[in-house]
Order: sequence, then C-alpha cells, then structure tokens
Amino acid sequence: MLSVHLHLTALVFVMDDGFRSIAGVFPDRLSGCENVILATPPRKDGTVSPEVLYVAAKSGIKTILLAGGAQAVAAMAYGTDSVPKVDKICGPGNAFVTMAKMLVQNDSTAMVSIDMPAGPSEVMVVADSSANPVFVAADLLSQAEHGPDSQVVLVAVDLSADELDRVQKEVVSQLEALPRSETAVIALSKSYVLQVKSLAEGLEFANQYAPEHLILNVRGAADCLKDVVNAGSVFIGPYSAESCGDYASGTNHTLPTYGYAKMYSGVNTSTFQKSITSQELTAEGLRNIGPAVATLASVEGLDAHRMAVQLRLDSIKKASGAAH
Repeated sequence: MLSVHLHLTALVFVMDDGFRSIAGVFPDRLSGCENVILATPPRKDGTVSPEVLYVAAKSGIKTILLAGGAQAVAAMAYGTDSVPKVDKICGPGNAFVTMAKMLVQNDSTAMVSIDMPAGPSEVMVVADSSANPVFVAADLLSQAEHGPDSQVVLVAVDLSADELDRVQKEVVSQLEALPRSETAVIALSKSYVLQVKSLAEGLEFANQYAPEHLILNVRGAADCLKDVVNAGSVFIGPYSAESCGDYASGTNHTLPTYGYAKMYSGVNTSTFQKSITSQELTAEGLRNIGPAVATLASVEGLDAHRMAVQLRLDSIKKASGAAH
C-alpha cells in the first residue's frame, strides 16, 4: 500500500478545519492504507489541540507532525532529518497550501502525488421562490466566514426583486451576529448573485462554474441531481445544510475547488488506493492476438515490439509442427 500523508489545515481554528480535515483519515483507513501521518499546526502554547489528538488516536494515527501550511507540505513531500517523506498528500487548505501541493506534485525530485487542488472554500446556492431566505442567507455565510479568499454565489432562479431583497436583508442580519463577520464581509465583496430565468439555465451555469459545494434549494431538488455534471458535493433540498457535509452526513469534506470539480472527485477510499494490472498469455492466447499486435507494432514503426511477438509465434508454430 501507499504511505500516505493526511495534511490537516487547522491554520486558523481547530474546531473548523481541524475536525473536518481529519475526516480524511477515515477513507484511508477503510482503504487499507498502512502508514498515515497527520500534520497539524501547534496552538499558541506549542501543544496540539486535545480534540485533534483524541480523534487522531481514535483513528489509529501514530505519527503527528507539529506543523501546518505550505511548510508542512514541503517537509512531507521532500522529507527532512525529522520528517519522513510520503507518497501522497491529501487535505484542504488556503491558497498557499493548495499552491504548495500543486508545486510538489509537478516536481520530479519530490515524487509525490496529491488528492486534488482543494481550497479556498466556495459554495453555490441555486434557489427558487420555494427557498426560505433565512436558509439561503445562512448557507452563503457558512462559507463566507471561512476566509477572505472564499467565494459564495447565489443563482437566483426567477426570483423577484422583493424575494432577492429578503435574502439580502437576511444576509445583513445574520452577518451582524457572526464573530467572524469581518472575514465574511471581505469574502462577500468578491461574491455575487446571478439571476436566471429557468432552473435549466441555473444548472448549466453551475456545471460551468463547477463549485466545491452545490446547494439545490429548489422545487424537486432531487430530480435535478441527474443534470449535475460538475460539482464537488451536492446538497439536495431545504434541510441539507452544507455544514452537515462538513461534519456528520457521511460524505468527505475535502473537495475540489477553483473549478477543478470538472476533472477531480472529492476524497474517497479510491484516493488512497492504486491499481496494478497484470496479464498472462498462453500459447493459444498469443496465437489469437499475436498477429494483430505484430501488425499494430509494424504500423507504428516499432520493429522490436513486432519481433518480441513474432519470434514467439514462430517458436509456437515450429513446436506445433514438430509435435505433428
């Protein structure tokens, strides 16, 4: 099995990224990964959060790196005198962590792979007139509070000016009560509302954007799932808060961002597995496919490829003739 590093990005607060990122431990345990190293930055007093230690122990993690951010990614990718090198780096983070993961993946001297580009956070809420504006506003703010580089998008499906105004008022009202309101305000300044006439138009835009989190707060939300092509994780209906996906609904929290949901899936058991193919041909099997292989090799101008098969075919033919 691979030796895999789970990168825990509790850079700001353990109660948020800490517990949600450590959820990445469970798929690797289920997949049978033998060696898992957890990286987490220390608290101000230099110690590890006891909550993180508890969950790490429950997950069977025996090695913890007391570091976070891009520096932890670098240490694990290349290895140091005190930090073991790993084969794969997984977990979400800010823009620096994401860039660090992408850089080491493309460095042949590191020889390390990553799960996906994951961070900063983003959410898209597709809402029609059936959506409760209180819920819509809360979902937008739940991601805006992550960091100043987060983005939230409301796709308003045929909402009237009054309906949009109610959502806006709810955002302002709930924002005032948030301890991290200053951070959310910055994120909101880079976010937007897109008004569309139909649900089909809204879903088309969602597939183009490929959001990390896609909330479908519309009539017949479950029926829309078949039309979702690009998204990290989908939250269906009025009661499927994105926060549940972070902590308890069973899906993994580490998801592709920046539009990478077009080509990456979220973390799952296959993230921590690799497959090895094998083949064994009998003499009869080589007689069946060998001529085609020799022809294709000849077309490509790879004569040694052709001869590797042709010599065997000649040997089989000779042995068969001798037997008769």
